[in-house]
Amino acid sequence: MVFAQCRLGGVYCVETNTHPHQPVLLEQVINLLNPQKNDRYLDLTAGYGGHASAVLDSTWAWNQSTLVDRDKYAIDYLKNRFIEHKPQLINADMVSAITQLQAGKAQFDLVLADLGVSSVHLDTGDRGFSFQADAPLDMRMDQSSELDAGTVVNDWPESELTRILREYGEEPRARAIAQEIVRARPVKTTFELAEIVSRVYRRRGKKHPATKTFQAVRIAVNDELGQLRKALELLPSIVAPGGRIAIISFHSLEDRIVKQTFKDWTSKGIENEFTLLTKRPITADENEFNPRARSAKLRAVAKNKKKGDL
Repeated sequence: MVFAQCRLGGVYCVETNTHPHQPVLLEQVINLLNPQKNDRYLDLTAGYGGHASAVLDSTWAWNQSTLVDRDKYAIDYLKNRFIEHKPQLINADMVSAITQLQAGKAQFDLVLADLGVSSVHLDTGDRGFSFQADAPLDMRMDQSSELDAGTVVNDWPESELTRILREYGEEPRARAIAQEIVRARPVKTTFELAEIVSRVYRRRGKKHPATKTFQAVRIAVNDELGQLRKALELLPSIVAPGGRIAIISFHSLEDRIVKQTFKDWTSKGIENEFTLLTKRPITADENEFNPRARSAKLRAVAKNKKKGDL
């Protein structure tokens, strides 16, 4: 395994095996999607192409496949990584991309979404996703977005801060943390925000006390749960009969949405549009070297073929 520094569109990242960001649950994703030659592939969160490369090496349907990411740095990287194959690249959030593909009447045989924040985001300190490095409060996956973490922390009312900490962070001390944030305004950096949360908790357990707060603010900045709900609502229309959808989630809020949606799709008896491929979520084994994978849950469904479908 080779470790080196690489530069992506103005940000630095850790490079592993010549590509940044190790794909989570890769073998399990390949087994579930079962890519075949000429299958059309849609990656809604392509990142730096780890999953996409493995899938497309099996399908060879490069010019019929689409890689999506809302982060321009990731799209710029994918352009270079797949310069010879030239899959379609879309720099947009999941909902905007699916809407665009719907308009073009696109159909896909394989669909993957690897949700949440990537290792590259966390490891790139100046983007403000982590309290491991001191940086301006940002947390935007799409850096053209107007809303950033600084706006949420400094401008949103205490009641709204309390709500997102409670709902998105599942933070038991949401109200106390929101009050402390408001008292400390302006809060300019990740270290400052982490210190404010630490003052509420005082004692530290295994996890840093600011972990849930950073998760909540990040989800709010990027509308991650809203994006997921809307994307799942739109997704069936661009999946071909017999096509498969696999989704990797990283916390209970995401997994709950995916689980319920897949249940709705597969619990209508003979009217089912989809068949469940995972009765329980697939998780990483204890030997998984990627720390990010330890909380990952993979669920999948297949779209049923109807009489007359090819």
